[in-house]
Amino acid sequence: MEDQIEKRIEIAAPVARVWRALTDHREFGEWFQIKMDGPFVAGEKVAGQITFPGYEHLRMEVAVKAIEPVSYFSYTWHPFAIDPKVDYSQETPTLVEFRLEPVAGGTLLVVVESGFAKLPKERYADAFRMNNRGWEQQLESIKAYVEKAP
Repeated sequence: MEDQIEKRIEIAAPVARVWRALTDHREFGEWFQIKMDGPFVAGEKVAGQITFPGYEHLRMEVAVKAIEPVSYFSYTWHPFAIDPKVDYSQETPTLVEFRLEPVAGGTLLVVVESGFAKLPKERYADAFRMNNRGWEQQLESIKAYVEKAP
């Protein structure tokens, strides 16, 4: 049973620009397709309304763990929590970590989501599969957003 997903992408933009797209809740919402209720603050929870087509009826909540400008941002959440009739609050959340490093021509963005092995057995396979694919899509999304936006 795999416990973590790791994805990486190079973005043709300075670290500071990628950092802003990642940690400013309004910019995050643009590429992640969610309207966050407020800013990301270490030690606090923040939620938002998903705007991704087909999932607009869902909200997402994250608990921000760390914000270390301009290199590290992390939060916990309940992965693939798409059934509005289920209370996911009793599950152990996964940890999502973003690391940024300068590289020739821009920024290397690495995302690691860990803790899947602690999910209930009946949720593990779908959550791992969907988030594995989801992070590929989200990294392409932030890349496209940052590389076209000023």
